[in-house]
Amino acid sequence: MEHSAISLVMIPLLAVLAPILARLIGPVLRIPVVVFELVLGIIAGPALLGWVHPNEIIDMLSEFGLAMLFFLAGTEIDFKALGRKSLGRASLGWLVSIALGIGVGFMIAPGDGMIVVAIALSSTALGTLMPILRDAGEMDTPFGKAVIAIGTIGEFLPLIAISIFLSVRAAPAATIVLLVFVVIALLAVYAARRIPHGRLHTFVSTTLHTSAQFGVRFVLLLVAALVALSIWLDLDMLLGAFVAGSVWRIMMSSASKKDAEEIESKVEAIAFGFLVPIFFIYTGVTFDLKALLASPLAMALVPILLIALLVIRGLAAQFSATSEMTKRDRSALALLAATGLPIIVAVTGIGVSEGMLETDIAAALVGAGMLSVLLYPLIGMTIRGERSAVQSPQLQGEL
Repeated sequence: MEHSAISLVMIPLLAVLAPILARLIGPVLRIPVVVFELVLGIIAGPALLGWVHPNEIIDMLSEFGLAMLFFLAGTEIDFKALGRKSLGRASLGWLVSIALGIGVGFMIAPGDGMIVVAIALSSTALGTLMPILRDAGEMDTPFGKAVIAIGTIGEFLPLIAISIFLSVRAAPAATIVLLVFVVIALLAVYAARRIPHGRLHTFVSTTLHTSAQFGVRFVLLLVAALVALSIWLDLDMLLGAFVAGSVWRIMMSSASKKDAEEIESKVEAIAFGFLVPIFFIYTGVTFDLKALLASPLAMALVPILLIALLVIRGLAAQFSATSEMTKRDRSALALLAATGLPIIVAVTGIGVSEGMLETDIAAALVGAGMLSVLLYPLIGMTIRGERSAVQSPQLQGEL
């Protein structure tokens, strides 16, 4: 009980300290606040100071934080604007990624572990990249749309792969269950498109500044319901969170711009001000630093896997590059596509818990994911010519 009480105080303290440190170090080196959250979690966790220990309450909040991260990624995606060709090219690139990832996985974790490694190396952290693109004014450019398409596929298809290949069910049964979920999700999307939203928008608008806060409550219900459905079907919960974001985007698409932006701001405040930091800090707390440091192989694998992410996802990104893109654009596209962490954390956690992956290999993968978040967006947007966007204080708050 004492450890739990201390942890409940330390997590918010670390969440407050992270952006302060990011701002202090900013004049010398601009680092996304998520990196500080991860590092502070490692320092305060059992691996070093031992001030914060894993417990059920924080674990549950962390899971919901990860779900909110994927929900927000789902709200940002406009499938019509991206187009079938763009998503098709990104999907082809992902297939190349998963094939190359299996090759890497076979070398370092033969057996079931190679599937875990392959899924980790085929992912892109869309939720991390979205604020960067938004602040850089790239959301509607060909470059930005290519990154969004890569990120969409790089988050969605790994979730599908997790649900099929890492499920407790056999692959055929898991596929059938996944199809059931897809049908339910499509019905939810269809209902969101067809059902009139006038009364919903009015209710959301009239409660924006009251204690009712219907819009925020409805979002939390939507996320919880679809996450619960995913868990009930024994699928990865992030699938439900991602679909919930898409459904909410459709429902709010016809609302007034002012109301839509205000409710989005409130939801982002809950996500980035409360739940998402808990996820990243808790990821640091539960990061098995001792396993990493105790294994020379794992230590050597961190830079190798970091390069593997760049090669595998960078190559896949070229399928989404347009003919108008310069070599600088293609290089930046490769670096942004190689930015990964949430899926890596999720899939390695499953791999370790199911006995598919050794803890030192999992720690090496997460370590490579952490470094990718630290390095690749900064280098990529610097090459692209938008260094100020990566380094802005507002961006650091969103990440």
